[in-house]
Amino acid sequence: AAGSDLFEQITRLPEYYPTRTEIGILDGRGPEIAALLPAGAALVEFGSGSTVKLRRLLRHLDKLAAYVPVDVSGEFLRDQAETLSADFPHLRVEPVVADFTRDFDLPESLAGLPRAGFFPGSTIGNFEPDEAEALLARFGRILGSGAHMIVGVDLVKDAATLETAYDDAAGVTAAFNLNLLTRINRELAGRFDLDAFVHRAVFNPDASRIEMHLVARDAQDVAVGSDTFAFAAGETIHTESSYKYTVESFRALAERAGWRWIQVWTDADGLFSVHALRLD
Repeated sequence: AAGSDLFEQITRLPEYYPTRTEIGILDGRGPEIAALLPAGAALVEFGSGSTVKLRRLLRHLDKLAAYVPVDVSGEFLRDQAETLSADFPHLRVEPVVADFTRDFDLPESLAGLPRAGFFPGSTIGNFEPDEAEALLARFGRILGSGAHMIVGVDLVKDAATLETAYDDAAGVTAAFNLNLLTRINRELAGRFDLDAFVHRAVFNPDASRIEMHLVARDAQDVAVGSDTFAFAAGETIHTESSYKYTVESFRALAERAGWRWIQVWTDADGLFSVHALRLD
């Protein structure tokens, strides 16, 4: 829950361009995007988080049969679903608490409905490319033949823009990263001193990814359960990668995963992209 809240704060930071840029695309191209989705469909959002982006599409999806938010954070998911139901009383909302990186079943009540997937925020970039391909293939199995997908994908750009977006002046991204150590301490009997590590974000051009690290300030030994890990000063824990794609490289990845690429929309500055896919 703390991680979900911190991430929502990140999406509102001035340095973090992906959220506002993607929202701009959804606002400006929403009618075109919605027109590609079948009437009477069930829209499944993988890793739904807040409903900010979904609401941008809902205004154009007047014939949507059901919305199915899927998220691993059950409490946060239920709160968001209740708020959305109150704001859209005629929309059927059926939340599913699940880890979307593993197979899960959709509600039986969706049987017979055409299905569409929604995966905004460039979450696809948090996976190694082969894992991203496998994930898109899994979404296809969950949604079934004939399904559509709308996927947000962050684009390759200059290192300064990327590194600033992942290392904000207010330190919210640092708190998000350090929350991993808080969870290890709480859930795995860890003994990390959070003050002994600092957040670092760096763009790796060879791998086309932003890397988030937690850097040990000094040499130290840290116990986690019955194990002990030795850190040299400056040694890092590589906590997250966020891969950046070109339009062409993401299209190739989606097609390897079994999807047919239909269309892409980008902002005027070429910072971000929204792709439409179909599973034949």
